[in-house]
Amino acid sequence: MTATRTLTAAEINAALLYRDALILVLNKPSGIAVHVTAHDKISLDQSFHHLQFGLPKKPELAHRLDRGTSGCLVLGRHRQALIKLGKLFEKQRVNKTYRAICVGVPAEPQGIITRAILKSGVGSKWKMSLDDAGQAAVTEYRVLRTLGALSEIEFSPKTGRTHQIRLHAAFALGCPVVGDPFYGPADGEFSVSNVPMMLHAETVEIPLQQSKPSIIVHAPLPEHMVELLAQMAICQES
Repeated sequence: MTATRTLTAAEINAALLYRDALILVLNKPSGIAVHVTAHDKISLDQSFHHLQFGLPKKPELAHRLDRGTSGCLVLGRHRQALIKLGKLFEKQRVNKTYRAICVGVPAEPQGIITRAILKSGVGSKWKMSLDDAGQAAVTEYRVLRTLGALSEIEFSPKTGRTHQIRLHAAFALGCPVVGDPFYGPADGEFSVSNVPMMLHAETVEIPLQQSKPSIIVHAPLPEHMVELLAQMAICQES
């Protein structure tokens, strides 16, 4: 599902998980792009002017989440904050944990995926694939539980490649994310035509100040993931 309108001031403020003088962390809704693209004319950042809180400029994105991914999204409130955040993300010092519902069960209950990712194509016709010629990509994973044909999996990416978790889940584990429009089931009850994508940025840990503990922010699971997990749990018990 793609957004058809921008978020109101009330809606985007309700999504605010954390605020200080430097950063904001939002619980991004699924189904809205973080910025305008060739395919997305409605975006989350079009509502950032509602989050200025007295500052002269609106906050800006410190990183990206895919349209279908929900959860923790970090914004810098001004230029110096964005520079600081940019360095932390570049040096892979920001720890992120994702929760996903995937089709199938991994062969091993936990492990580390080290499959390189290659971006090919030009302009808006790019695509991502697992390829040794690509950039190194590392993802830790842990199966939280299995529910019939599905698995609830925690992913911790150690690199920040485009579509990294989705590619590693689908082609390294053989367990695509439910509702993934690119790498998930083409049809059936777990395809994008029937359900939203079940990938959520659950936790972000930011070592923003050397003299202070890291900022840790948790985003509650979106309703569509809670509902599917409840349904599958009921099915398993019956």
